[in-house]
Parts: sequence; C-alpha cells; structure tokens
Amino acid sequence: MGINGNLSSDQLSFFNSQGYLVMESFSSPEEIESMRKRMEQLLNDFEPSSSASIFSTKNQQRTTDDYFYESAEKISFFFEEKAFDDDGNLKQSKQLSINKVGHALHENDPEFKKFSCSNKMSSLLHSFGYKRPVIIQSMYIFKQPGIGGEVVPHQDNSFLITEPATCTGLWLALEDATITNGCLWAIPGSHKYGLVRKFIRDENGVHFNRPSPSYDQKDFIPIEVKAGSLVVIHGNLIHQSFENKSSKSRHAYSLHVVDTDGCKWAAENWIRRKVDAEPLYVS
Repeated sequence: MGINGNLSSDQLSFFNSQGYLVMESFSSPEEIESMRKRMEQLLNDFEPSSSASIFSTKNQQRTTDDYFYESAEKISFFFEEKAFDDDGNLKQSKQLSINKVGHALHENDPEFKKFSCSNKMSSLLHSFGYKRPVIIQSMYIFKQPGIGGEVVPHQDNSFLITEPATCTGLWLALEDATITNGCLWAIPGSHKYGLVRKFIRDENGVHFNRPSPSYDQKDFIPIEVKAGSLVVIHGNLIHQSFENKSSKSRHAYSLHVVDTDGCKWAAENWIRRKVDAEPLYVS
C-alpha cells in the first residue's frame, strides 16, 4: 500500500520537542456532524438498566467488572460518577449522564470506522514512522456539562503497553474545547522523561504498579482547540483535564494507536483481545 506522510518537518519538529501537536481542521464539519448524530442514535438505543458501569480515573484500584474488560472489543457505555443519586437512580437523562462510550467504536460502527480508518489517518501515522499501526481502542468522550469528571494527570503508554513503547493518542475535538468546559492540559516536553508507571491487570483486577508522582499545576498549559482539530499526543506526555463545571459539553472522539511491527503487546495489559486487531496498513 503506497502511503505518503502528511506532516511537515516543522510539525514533526514541534511534536518531537513538545510531545503534542494540534492539527486544525483535521476533520470536516460534515464528518463531525455524522459522528455526533450516530452517537445520538447509539445513546437512544442504549438501555441503562442493562448495565451501570461507572468510569473514574480516580478510583481504578477496584476489581474491574467484566463489562469493562469485554468493552475492548465492543461498544459499551460508562456513566459519570456523579450521574446517580444516593438510591442508585440517574439524576437526569441518560444522554446527560454518560461519561464515555468505548472501546471499539472504530471496529464495530461504520460511521466511526470510516473516520478512524481513513486515508488521512494512515498518512498521519506514516509521518510518525508507524510500520504496522493498529487502533487498539477508541472512545467517544462527552465531558458532560456540570458533571463531566476530572481526568487526572497520566501518560497513555501507562494503559497500552508495548515493548518498546509505541502508543500515540489521537484526540479529535467534536466541539470547541476551552478552559471553561474542560479542555486538555499538558506539560510540554514531559514525554522526554520516560514512563512513570504502568496500569496492569492481574489476579487482583486492574491497578497501577506504583503511586502517581505529584505534579506542579504551574507546569501545565491549556490546549484550547476548535471543533475539528486533532490533538496528537505522545504516549509519554503528561496530560490531564479538569471537571466541566460549565453549562456546555465538550464532546471528543479519541483513538489510541500502537505499532505491531517489531513490538510486543505486554501480557499485563488490561486489553486482552480474543481476536487480533487488523492493522490500518503494512509498510
């Protein structure tokens, strides 16, 4: 398959220096509208009583349920921590209570697959030197108004471990992302200092292999972007987002890619697929 990279030397230089790259207007308004409408349909068809799995980046020490594990190859729905009252009932509509949908939209839904497996995505990954890239997970993130949860400082390589490390995050803004509604924040250049810790799965469930370091919030910068912008995130970049306390949502579609050429998928990863994922291309 003949693929040409679509990044300039200046863009690659910025990414290598800072650990992230913003690509404005990566996705068209029509693409965004199609994905948002499709997610609206998926949510309308989802019956909350069938599952009430809650997603939290603060409390991942618990024994994770099978619903979470099986989501690696399915389209699954995860609620915000603050979505339920003391009696376990939703405080508001399911549409305003979901934290995210994941982790295989790119495989199981034609609308999301079309964007995820597009030529422009392959060209982008070719620019970064991927030889046999695989999308290992995808997530539609809602960052709901008022209750959209905090995502604590982390590195994507912690959750998707290959030897050597090859994870890259691809974060598409489906709405404008601002400081007010919970945009991404990152420590520029922090990818140069290696992997801090690993999120592993064993007989005790899932947990980190060591505590998180403490970070100085003054080191983080906001990455405010317009809808349609793609933020490319190095797997070792320290990044986070705060709670959305505004009245506006902050929808995003996030992909994580790893290479499978000369790389080994670590046995302790939380994702343990029954069927190997298909590569976007082989070069």
